[in-house]
Amino acid sequence: MSTTTTDHIQTLHEQLAPARAQLVSHSVYQGLHTLEDLRQFMEHHVFAVWDFMSLLKCLQRDLTCVTVPWVPRGNPATRRLINEIVLEEETDVDQHGQPASHFEMYLRAMEECGADTQPIRRLLDALSVGESVEQALLLADAPYAVQQFVLSTFHVINSGNPHAVAAAFTFGREDVIPDMFRHLIADLSQRFPGQLDTFIYYLDRHIQLDEEVHTPLAEQMVRELCGSDAQRWDDCRDVANRCMQARVALWNGIRQTLSTPVERGA
Repeated sequence: MSTTTTDHIQTLHEQLAPARAQLVSHSVYQGLHTLEDLRQFMEHHVFAVWDFMSLLKCLQRDLTCVTVPWVPRGNPATRRLINEIVLEEETDVDQHGQPASHFEMYLRAMEECGADTQPIRRLLDALSVGESVEQALLLADAPYAVQQFVLSTFHVINSGNPHAVAAAFTFGREDVIPDMFRHLIADLSQRFPGQLDTFIYYLDRHIQLDEEVHTPLAEQMVRELCGSDAQRWDDCRDVANRCMQARVALWNGIRQTLSTPVERGA
């Protein structure tokens, strides 16, 4: 790894620090006072859990060979990076040691606490019969803030630029998720004993994997894809900023649905 590319990653972190701080300090985390608040949060957030998998599978499609007949494609190191992340996101183990994707764990956590899974299931049903993402969101009756967030994710996916997708995945998701989830997990088990076991496991698992494993792997993937191309590094900064702004807008939308008043400037 060259000093130049190492400096690019550090520079990106510095450039993204204000947007990241806004996201991590958002008032939505302090607004989850009741179980109904948490259900509202999960009913919105599950769509972000789902479209994260679409970002991931886009990277796998673009950076590895997923067609038959197989041929070696791309950089072997990058192939290994993305396949390791896919393994744990799509086929991790739950708290009982059984295989499950993180999305499936999240659905189970929603059911455990009484959150409504019908909208996200309607989305999946619509997609399974060939509806577009935009139409599926409408058929699911997804909240407006959710629709805007998911469409912003698919705008990046549809750009056809693997380095841009990698930036969204790495800096818009993997790098910032542990700090976001720490705010959520702080006292959930004490306030809602026995009702959130799967959700707390999901949060803990993400904090561990994203911080210790996935973020370093994902940053290496960005290095491989951008190399010394200054324009690609600029693209990464712009895409990551837009992704964080989209997440803040989603959090704002959720905050408006919660039972306690929204603080000024939240």
